[in-house]
Amino acid sequence: MQRISFYILYFTFFIVFASCSVQKEISRSAKEDVLNNKALETAHVGISIYDATSNKYLYNYQGEKYFVPASNTKIPTCYAAMKYLGDSLIGLRYNIVNDSTIRIKPTGDPSFLVAEFKTQPVFNFLKKYKYIVFDDYFFTDDFLGSGWTWNDYMESYAAQRSNFPIYGNVVKFRWVSSDSIVVAPNAFTTEISITESIKDGFELIKPWDENKFVFMNGKEKNKEVPFRPDGVTIATLLRDTLKNLITPAYTLGENVPYSQYYFYEKGKSIMIPNFQFGSAILNKLHSQPTDSLLKPMMHRSDNFFAEQSLLMVSNELLDVMNDEKIIDTLLKTDFKDLPQKPRWVDGSGLSRYNLFTPQDFVTILHKMKNEFGMERIKNIFATGGEGTLSSYYKDEKEFIFGKTGTLSGVVAFSGFLYTKKGKLLIFSTLVNNHRASATDVRRAVEKFIEGIRSKF
Repeated sequence: MQRISFYILYFTFFIVFASCSVQKEISRSAKEDVLNNKALETAHVGISIYDATSNKYLYNYQGEKYFVPASNTKIPTCYAAMKYLGDSLIGLRYNIVNDSTIRIKPTGDPSFLVAEFKTQPVFNFLKKYKYIVFDDYFFTDDFLGSGWTWNDYMESYAAQRSNFPIYGNVVKFRWVSSDSIVVAPNAFTTEISITESIKDGFELIKPWDENKFVFMNGKEKNKEVPFRPDGVTIATLLRDTLKNLITPAYTLGENVPYSQYYFYEKGKSIMIPNFQFGSAILNKLHSQPTDSLLKPMMHRSDNFFAEQSLLMVSNELLDVMNDEKIIDTLLKTDFKDLPQKPRWVDGSGLSRYNLFTPQDFVTILHKMKNEFGMERIKNIFATGGEGTLSSYYKDEKEFIFGKTGTLSGVVAFSGFLYTKKGKLLIFSTLVNNHRASATDVRRAVEKFIEGIRSKF
């Protein structure tokens, strides 16, 4: 019995000693590679390293502190989409009224008429009908997320949100000659004006609240600009794209029966014959595999896909597209066990109002692993040499899977790491208020993470 007690005490001491040694070694590496690095001398840093095999933290440095996470905010968005959007996206809900008329309820699916999605089931379905009636015609949430930088409204990474996205909610311009610009979608051609010879390229001006595009001489040759996706614009784009289809324009007033629904046809208003709204919308049309949307969302950090994914989750769970309501719901249910309650305001991380801790991200990533499995995660998250990691962790390809985040003064990186000893670690590194280049900060974190992989 004494010998057994000795071995128990010995092994207990050995495990505790080994654990302390690991923590000390990680702490030493963190100081050398990150905390004392010149690129981070003005920065606030948070690091959490969690062993998913033994279910315990190996290291925490300010892991319970709040940081602006930038695009690491896409991690909880991705979790919600993986859980609630099913295997394939619902691209449309609809009822067939008659042979020529269909009533639809948009679902917020951002893949509609986006070129990288080669098959377009919703387009092929809609073009069979002459009349389209929107059940939810106008988007009631804000086009931009809470706390987005106002002067980014002309940048393609800040495409505006809508209930019926089309062409990614951006218009593309390509300079051809001193008096010619190619516009896609073509429907916006009537909304451009060229004020002077654009012999060298162009400079573009667009009012915030109008889809008017003014061109002057400048240096740009190609540019993608978000358009304002109001109901009239969406209807116009559908009408132009689907050619023979007529889309809804207006009713005669709030008190007019739904049966008197009017459309524009060749400049004249007409009424749909014998139209009745009828029963609730029941039918679903699926568009794309869900992960085919989430993969580019995480690989290239696509803000528009992230925002629309969160709105789609809201639509499925709450029957309304509202990021504030769905975030509140998720924080009270799926994320009620987070170690620190985050301030979460958008789906993409464009907002500086977002505040998460490194431990929050570790917890969410751990939930993702347990609920969806690593194989699915590996398909969605970028590994070394891919996506936003294209210049980093090239020797760790297939051993690291993570999500970056970048804003001015903010660098974030959270994800999964397989060590050379076969451990699966979950990590989160959040850096705020640095004054160096993002590349220098990322290289410092890269050296730290690669050291952990090789040593543990």
